[in-house]
Amino acid sequence: MVRGALAIGAAAVLAVAGCSSKTTSNNAGGDSGAGLSIKSLVQVDKQGKAVTQTGTAKAADPAGDGKAKCAATTAIAMAGALTGANSALGINIEDGVKLALQKHNAANPACQVQLKPFDTEGDPQKASQVIPTVISDQSVSALIGPAFSGETKATGQIISDAGLPALTSSATNASLTKNGWKTFFRGLANDDLQGPSVANYLTGAGGFKKICVVQDDSDYGVGLAKSVIAALGSAADESCAAQVKTGDKDFAATVSKVSAAKPDAIFYSGYYAEAAPLVEQLHSAGVTATFVSDDGTNDPQFVKQAGDSAKGALLSCPCGPAPDTFAAEYKALNKQDPGVYSVEAYDLTTIVLKAIDSGKVTRPEILDYVRNYDGQGLARHYKWDSTGELSNALIWMYQVK
Repeated sequence: MVRGALAIGAAAVLAVAGCSSKTTSNNAGGDSGAGLSIKSLVQVDKQGKAVTQTGTAKAADPAGDGKAKCAATTAIAMAGALTGANSALGINIEDGVKLALQKHNAANPACQVQLKPFDTEGDPQKASQVIPTVISDQSVSALIGPAFSGETKATGQIISDAGLPALTSSATNASLTKNGWKTFFRGLANDDLQGPSVANYLTGAGGFKKICVVQDDSDYGVGLAKSVIAALGSAADESCAAQVKTGDKDFAATVSKVSAAKPDAIFYSGYYAEAAPLVEQLHSAGVTATFVSDDGTNDPQFVKQAGDSAKGALLSCPCGPAPDTFAAEYKALNKQDPGVYSVEAYDLTTIVLKAIDSGKVTRPEILDYVRNYDGQGLARHYKWDSTGELSNALIWMYQVK
């Protein structure tokens, strides 16, 4: 009944906001999950109330006017997980960057901006080894990334000290903008907004009364869980709160704990690599509570790996659904549908390209341009405060159907 109510309640919003579908047709586990996809339900504010999506007709175009000129060595870097357990999230970002660059370079023969991708595997230690290489490459005008919160926390200070503009399309831990960094810009809402937005949506429109919160041990998972629990209040059942480790695949103890509590819903704070086997094991144990998770899980790989166990799952994200034209162009270039953070990566790359096209090619010039930027993108309006937070950002809810 709850799932039905959520789908019905979102219908009016879908008519206004459109729908993004992330489809999967196979699965690494048992049940196939064939035909299931992640579909946008509703955009919500911090109180969990539905908000109409703003139009994207005036979104900045990376192609510009076609008259740009720049040195042949001009480059933009991307840093994130391109291999490893959660690599799909980094690949989504890289592919969004690629589309913006492809459109720009096709329209501007005298300014061919290169992409230099750097694989961090989403690991803070690996990122600490990789980021100095990015910084030392003077052809790199700006960085799209780092992708994950943990690696951003580990490298944000050296990036700031080097004066390299770093625009992340995905690192959402709220504390990142409280470090005094001068070059960090977050291209989506942080977890202190996502937590209450999701919690209030679940206890409001969702009607859930008893929720078990399970978190991983990443900076992202811990920070988001804290925000969600605070906003859930008495709806968060402490008796079934649980912690897991990244890399875990056997969740028997957590499943037993949740099963005994008989909750209405389970909120998992973490990434799809652990969320997929967790929801499979909950399903196998006969737990029927609605599975809810976050942007770290909001990827077709979650459905592919969890199969039919993912059906009905609710997934939040500070990321917006892909507009139809963008989705078609993205798939034509990358041979797969856009995923979580693809649109944000495209928008942030477009902003850097607009700086380059205006003749601002050094790191200090681009940094100043971004600090003063005020414009519409495909995902949202982009304007930052002095800490690198967006002046206005909202959360989307999605569902696996």
